[in-house]
Amino acid sequence: MSDQPKKIAILGSTGSIGTQAIDVINQHPSKFKVLALTAGNNAGLLIEQAIALQPSQVCIANEAKYDEVKNGLSHLNIEVSSGKNAINEIAANEDLDMLLSSLVGFAGLEPTITAIKKGTNIALANKETLVVAGQLINDLLKQHQVKMYPVDSEHSAIFQCLIGEENNPIEKIYLTASGGPFRGKDKSFLETVKKEQALKHPNWEMGAKITIDSATLMNKGLEVIEAKWLFDLQVDQIDVIVHPQSIIHSIVQYEDGSMKAQMGLPDMKLPIQYALAYPNRIQSNFPRFNFIDYPQLTFEQPDKATFRCLGLAFTALEKGGNMPCILNAANEIAVASFLKDEISFLKIPSVIEKTMTKVEFIANPSIEDLIQTDLTSREICKSL
Repeated sequence: MSDQPKKIAILGSTGSIGTQAIDVINQHPSKFKVLALTAGNNAGLLIEQAIALQPSQVCIANEAKYDEVKNGLSHLNIEVSSGKNAINEIAANEDLDMLLSSLVGFAGLEPTITAIKKGTNIALANKETLVVAGQLINDLLKQHQVKMYPVDSEHSAIFQCLIGEENNPIEKIYLTASGGPFRGKDKSFLETVKKEQALKHPNWEMGAKITIDSATLMNKGLEVIEAKWLFDLQVDQIDVIVHPQSIIHSIVQYEDGSMKAQMGLPDMKLPIQYALAYPNRIQSNFPRFNFIDYPQLTFEQPDKATFRCLGLAFTALEKGGNMPCILNAANEIAVASFLKDEISFLKIPSVIEKTMTKVEFIANPSIEDLIQTDLTSREICKSL
C-alpha cells in the first residue's frame, strides 16, 4: 500500500458489516482514513462512530433522526445530512479512494452507481446491487475503469482463488453454504418455526435480514446471481454445496480438473480487510484455524425441494432481464413480513414465486425500468 491512508466511505456503518469494517480500520489507522459514514436509523451508534473516527461527513437516512445526530456532533467539524439524496451526495465525493457499500437491499444500488460514475473503487457487501442490475453495473465498471472487490465471504474466496489464474478459464465454481439453522429439517418442521429460531445462525454473526435469507437459502441464491456478474459465468458454471462447518468458503475448478479453495474460520473481518487493503494482505490478529479442531469437513447437496428460494433464484437468473429484480424485491418484503410475524416461514418462497408471475417481464431493463420494477414488485408482494 502507499504511504497515504486509503480514504473510505462506509455506507451502512452501524450494521454488521459496517461495524466490523470499523474494527478492521481501527486496527490499521495508518492505512485507512474514514471520510464519511452513513446509517439508516441507529443515530446513537452513528454518533459514537463519528466521534471516534472524525469523518468529514455523516448521514442518517431517517430524516426524523437528523436533529439527534446534528446535536450529538455539534461540537465537531462534521457535516451532518439526512435522507436518501444525501447518501448519494456522499457517494459522489471525488476525494474517496473506496466506497464500502454495506447497505441492506435495493437501497445500495443508486449510491454504488453514483460512486462508480465518479471513478471510485467499490468494496461490495451489498449483493443486491449485482442481483438487480448486474449487466448495468458491469458496463459502468468498464466504462469508468473502476474495480469492484467482493466482501461476501464466498465471493471473496472465489476472488482470492482467481489471483494468478487470469489466463486460465474457469470450468466451475462451488459456492459453499452452511445450510443455516434448519439444515436437514423437513417441511412439517418448518411450518411452525418462529423468527427467533430462524435468527440463530450456527456459524455467522449477521444482520436480521441476511440471517433469515440464510435460513431460507435465498442468501445463497442471491450469491449465485452475484457470482454470475462478478466472475462472468454462465448459469451451468455455478454450483452450490452445503458445508456445515463453514471452513471452506468457496472453490474454483479449472479446466484441467484442479480445484482451489480458500479456507479459514468463519469471520467476516477477513474478507472485509482483504477488500479494503487489496492488493495487499496485511497483518491481523484474527483467530487462526487449527486442523485438529476440525477433524472432519463434510459436504451435502442442498435440499431445493424444501428450501425453494434457492431454486427460485436459479430460475430468475436463467430468465434474466428484470426477473432477479422482481425476486429480490419480493424477498425483501416477504422477509420483513416474516420478521413482523405477519407470514409463516414457508410462506416466504410462496409469495416470492407468485410475485414473479405477476410483474411484467422486461428482457433488457434500463435503470429506470429496474426502479419501477422494484416498486411494482413490492406493491404486488405486499398485496399477496
